[in-house]
Amino acid sequence: MNHLSRRQLLRGAALTGAGLLATACATPGDPAAPRPAATGARSAANPLGLDENGPLEIVIFDGGLGDAYATTIHEPLFLSRHPKVRLKHSSTKEISGTLQPRFVGGNPPEVINNDGAQALDLAALVQGGQLQDLTPLLEAPSWDDPGTKVRDVLLPAAIEAGSFDGRPYSVPYVFMIFGFWHSAKLFAQKGWTAPATWDEFLTLCGTMKKAGIAPFAYAGKYPGYVWEAILTMAVKHGGPEVMKRVDNLEDGAWQADALTAAAGAFGELHARGFLLQGTEGLNHTESQARQNSGEVAVIPNGSWLENEQKKVAPADFGYAMFPVPALEAAEAMPGTALHAMPGSGFVVAARSRNPAAGMEYLRAMVSREGAGKYSGLVSTLTTVRGAALPPQAGAGLRSAAAALEAAGTGLVNWRVHEWYKEIATELDAATGQLMTGGVTAAQWAERLQRKADAVKKDSSIKKFSR
Repeated sequence: MNHLSRRQLLRGAALTGAGLLATACATPGDPAAPRPAATGARSAANPLGLDENGPLEIVIFDGGLGDAYATTIHEPLFLSRHPKVRLKHSSTKEISGTLQPRFVGGNPPEVINNDGAQALDLAALVQGGQLQDLTPLLEAPSWDDPGTKVRDVLLPAAIEAGSFDGRPYSVPYVFMIFGFWHSAKLFAQKGWTAPATWDEFLTLCGTMKKAGIAPFAYAGKYPGYVWEAILTMAVKHGGPEVMKRVDNLEDGAWQADALTAAAGAFGELHARGFLLQGTEGLNHTESQARQNSGEVAVIPNGSWLENEQKKVAPADFGYAMFPVPALEAAEAMPGTALHAMPGSGFVVAARSRNPAAGMEYLRAMVSREGAGKYSGLVSTLTTVRGAALPPQAGAGLRSAAAALEAAGTGLVNWRVHEWYKEIATELDAATGQLMTGGVTAAQWAERLQRKADAVKKDSSIKKFSR
């Protein structure tokens, strides 16, 4: 799928015009200023006060999850209660390219599934007053039970992930689980077992190479896939404070021993010849295709992978995953710890024509019916509390769910890539060079610290903390 929202992993290219978004429609006299938002009378059936005769435009990221879940599940569910709303649906792979001009022009759609390589820069949108504060949504009664608030049907991690300075601006809908993905069939045939430590993984890589299979590949055009694994390893090694300090722009945070050691470990894959030849030139679908064909054994990816590949992977491929191996046997976090996070966020444009309808649409999405049918259709976990695996869940999703259960509270996360696009872009560039031998681990860390220091000193960039 295309989702760190699915692909905040790919955010290096996202929204080069963030400054425009931050200042667009700033004054009432701006010729691009939007019309006042329409509202309706609040009632038990309309707790958010949407205009029942107004518009609702929904733009879905057309990635690995497609957009059928919107047209066949969520939109009909919304219209079952608000049949007179004029609903318009579209999908695109180019979220920022399609919608940036509309934010600047003052006519954004109500609901946006902000995802993919071209995701909008939420921090810039928040800073510019472009996104709806979703507190009214979270305080509204849930779709299913008037006695339960919407905030109480969502996992707390989802609310936290969608918040900036403590205010909610996004509803991440998918609960994504990251790790090293492989074919269970291949591993069984070769007698390979999932390694727990990096030394064990390197030993396995040597065995794979001798068997004529490239041990490791990633989407070289989108280094987020591999820096996600590097940061995960660093937190497992040094503890959650490693990335908390990075997120908070603390001095020297990027040059922590845990980060440098993790970067050095992944640099070994190139130095030892364990990378698939040409990996640096692949995109995500190409790296996945190479795995489908048996050319490469392991790729770093997320729990959307199985659904994304269901039409092209061999029927008996048997997707499975294991956590990023621990750098050492004794770590700050358990070996079962993994990166799991809410993603595929949905936002409402504050300056759209009917933002209350946008919030009502999200209220329908997080209903039991909306979340349950979604998981059944795309075989993906949601951020709705108590969401169970659908009966038709594939081997990959079951493997990811088992890893999540084994991790317990040992979950790794960070926000720096969302909060500071400048650092995310540098992280892409530096990691691309690290994985091709262009920089050392120390140089990788130094580059990122230099960029973080520049961001910290730039008074025009809004700062966040956790």
